[in-house]
Amino acid sequence: LVHIQAFNSARRRLWMAFGYFVPDETIIRALQLAAHRGVDVRLLIPGRAENRTAWLASFNYPHRLIQAGVRVFHYDGVMHQKVFLVDDCLAGVGSVNMDNRSLHINFEVVALVADPAFAGDVARMLEADFETAAECDAYLLDRKPYWFRLAARAVNLTAPLL
Repeated sequence: LVHIQAFNSARRRLWMAFGYFVPDETIIRALQLAAHRGVDVRLLIPGRAENRTAWLASFNYPHRLIQAGVRVFHYDGVMHQKVFLVDDCLAGVGSVNMDNRSLHINFEVVALVADPAFAGDVARMLEADFETAAECDAYLLDRKPYWFRLAARAVNLTAPLL
């Protein structure tokens, strides 16, 4: 609920980075709605991950977000940060990934910091990460080999458990 409220409150920008990105429909819709409101929504996800199942499942979501206006970036390598930035005043930093296990099963935490100076530090960190990452387009999964697309879609069936 904290994530949804924060995402829905964004008016200018909503930048985020998660090591695992296997969101439920509520998160997808909150991000799409933010983009439709004209918010600069950016998502940084890893190009490689330690958990192959979650990493494969994550390829099923970018096209829906990109079509709504969300900019999605692949970090070159494994990434462990879990952070989001709302406008210039609120940052969330913690252990919560954007997946069902992290949000609803594990007892993970996020620190919400409502401080413009801290938010500025998070913004500079994310700007540097976005500059070195590769921006994805809506056809990211379509360009993968057939076996990869099949594996990503099959693994996505387990998304509620990830």
